[in-house]
Amino acid sequence: MQLFAPRAWATPRLKRIAVASAAIACVVSFSEHARADHATAAHTIDLPDVTVQQAAPAARPATAEKPKAKTRPKPGTATAKAPNAANPPSTTAPEIAVTSPPSDMSPAPATGNPGTPSASVASVPGASGAGAQAAAAVDMTRFEDAPVFSAADILREVPGVSLKQGNGPRDMGISIRGSNARNGFGIRNIVILDDGFPVTQPDGLSRSDLIDPHAYAGVDVWRGPSSALFGNYATGGAINFRTFPGGAIDGVEYGIDVGGFNYLNNYAIGGKRGENWEASVFTSDVRGDGYFGYSAFDTQTVNALMTWKPSATDTFTFKFINNTIETELPFRMSLNQFKQNPFQKGCATAANAAPGCAITIYSATGDTALVNGALQPGAVRQTAEQAGANRDDRRTIGGFRWEHAFDAATTGQVQVVVDDRNVSQPTGTTSGVGDYLSYNVSTGLTNRSVFAGLPTLSYLGAYWNYLPVDGKTYNVAPGGNARLGLLQSEITGSTTNFGVRAREEVHIASDVAVIAGASVERTNLDGGQTSFKYNTNGNLTSTTIYSADRQMTNIAPEVGILYTPSREWQWRARVGTGYGTPQFSNLFINSEGQPGNNTDLKSQRNVGFDVGGDWTPAPGVTFSVTGFYEFFQNELVSQSAGPGTQNFTFNAPASEHRGVEVAADFALADGLRLTASYIHNDQYYTDYAEMLSGATKAESRDGNRIPGVSPNEFTARLSYDLPVGPFKGIGAFAEYEWHDGFFMENANLLKAPGYQLVNLNVHYNKEFSSGPVRSLMTYFEIRNLFDETYISSANNITDRVDSTATTLAETGTNSIYAGAPRTFFTGMKVRF
Repeated sequence: MQLFAPRAWATPRLKRIAVASAAIACVVSFSEHARADHATAAHTIDLPDVTVQQAAPAARPATAEKPKAKTRPKPGTATAKAPNAANPPSTTAPEIAVTSPPSDMSPAPATGNPGTPSASVASVPGASGAGAQAAAAVDMTRFEDAPVFSAADILREVPGVSLKQGNGPRDMGISIRGSNARNGFGIRNIVILDDGFPVTQPDGLSRSDLIDPHAYAGVDVWRGPSSALFGNYATGGAINFRTFPGGAIDGVEYGIDVGGFNYLNNYAIGGKRGENWEASVFTSDVRGDGYFGYSAFDTQTVNALMTWKPSATDTFTFKFINNTIETELPFRMSLNQFKQNPFQKGCATAANAAPGCAITIYSATGDTALVNGALQPGAVRQTAEQAGANRDDRRTIGGFRWEHAFDAATTGQVQVVVDDRNVSQPTGTTSGVGDYLSYNVSTGLTNRSVFAGLPTLSYLGAYWNYLPVDGKTYNVAPGGNARLGLLQSEITGSTTNFGVRAREEVHIASDVAVIAGASVERTNLDGGQTSFKYNTNGNLTSTTIYSADRQMTNIAPEVGILYTPSREWQWRARVGTGYGTPQFSNLFINSEGQPGNNTDLKSQRNVGFDVGGDWTPAPGVTFSVTGFYEFFQNELVSQSAGPGTQNFTFNAPASEHRGVEVAADFALADGLRLTASYIHNDQYYTDYAEMLSGATKAESRDGNRIPGVSPNEFTARLSYDLPVGPFKGIGAFAEYEWHDGFFMENANLLKAPGYQLVNLNVHYNKEFSSGPVRSLMTYFEIRNLFDETYISSANNITDRVDSTATTLAETGTNSIYAGAPRTFFTGMKVRF
């Protein structure tokens, strides 16, 4: 379905904006004509998607807002909470609560103004909502008439969130304020939750492979240092994905997405609500050839949620997630290889490889170094396709939560999660094999009361999580099919975290709330690595053992103030702290990217200052600005040492992150809506000296920009949906993205170029008042309309003595993935 060949260079930005605007203008012009002929055209404004939720109403007066007609009335959250004051009163029975307190409790003391980006953020244990923290709630009804393949499709509009392609089709590097931009794969520095159940393992690693966006009703994004509330690894914030409760579905929905490169997603979701229970189950089967020459994938996902309320005081919640993925993996490229062959076409074998193909040396013994320019005996040059680089992983999560109301003011909660990550990853010259089964237990007590006439919410909780580590790394032998060679290293040990947290929310005046909290956590990293060296005949020549027994104690306080002088204005100020301990495996990869001693790594810590305001002058109009300034100590930064090596991690003693986040949402006219988000992200080292291989002294990086972080990102969408008339349900939107270029290494010599993208979508939604089919949706979308060849991911590379931008563009391999070329999608969804 790819009709045109990729173009190597970008069309000028003004032309892109003009074409996108013209496309929307045509749709609007046609729709205005259609509505003019319709005698019964309404004169109301179609407002943004809103959600009615369960618990006690907000204290401020409500302003009526007309909800937008959608394929079905989906709630924005699976967690019952205070209704958005901009919504009309609900006439349906409330859903069974997942994490909410009994409905007769006092209103939440830190509830802000309705209509703000944080207004619909679901409560979490210890917090009635976002409070003074910068946060945003994403309502998935916004994406129900578009192809949503990965987390990137639903998070790219959230201010402060950046995304990069990881090692697999849905493996996205999610970053909040640049927090994860320097890491080579997966997600770090952010705590990820699914219906409040953690999917970040005790070593701080999260993967987004298991996220199929069709499963979710909404997403909450908490921005800034958040360890006081979410514990270890929340230096950048936290994200909670919320599935549909069964009562919101009340039937079965089936959908299918198809697109270029043989992309196919078959998905279904079913749900029901009984007298004292409700349950939903989502399942999908996704596969495709991928847009690289070697990137076919096949992944299946199941995500289930069940809530049972046997009595007025007890609620039991059960969670189950299972994801399997098999995917081919092309090699990451240097900048020159990207310019020559961005999609790695014609790379079946090294002997007949096209220009620009990424090629790596393979050896069953690990002897990949060149001697006088010649290969060692048994070593062979291979492309990713020739070697069989791939991932074959499974992730299974089971969770249980019990909430008990002791009285009208006090609730307790116990939660247990078992998480099994089973991996087989011959992603390069080595293959990681292991089964990582972790345990996470938490408990807490929440009390709502009035003290000295002031409404308060108090929380005290404790938690423990544990991950035994027993992983092996093999050399990949030449010959294809990712054949395992000799054992390179074995890691055995464990990661254990245990801690306590407390939080207090106090409404000190009718328009002022104060939030304060803290956590104390102890981390144990205990174990070791055994590495093996062989001669060219495969005989073992040496065994080296590295051990670590590290204990780290971290404390994270926070305090914030929320001021809501009127319905139109809300002001926020907050000081938050975060911490993140090294991943256990980081301790045993040295600066050469080889098994070795890196056991001196320290915890990274940050303290951040946020000041922001939200303006909601009328229903359907929101403008939000947040300024942030964060100070890091011992920041954990990951980078590649070169081809055939593993990414290594180091501590940068001091760095500063500062910037501005902007979000806008305007209902411009009846059915016409404009949304936009922007972040300016200025991050630089203030104390860091880097010792390069072969150098006689360290090179100061003070004042240099931290690599991997785009300084400016902007996203906008202009949409129009016919609200009335014979063509009601027809709609269209145009999206524009701009990502600024960024440095790829610490010396700031080489930059990854920025890019702009334009996407176009037309869709149709139809509701049926009778019959077995309750609704129908269909769409057609063009992604990357101007077929720009761009970089969707660039891992940090290592400088060398006497490096220049020219030499780094050639030698800085194992870094870049290209983004998808122009691609067409279509799909439909039926609800029964």
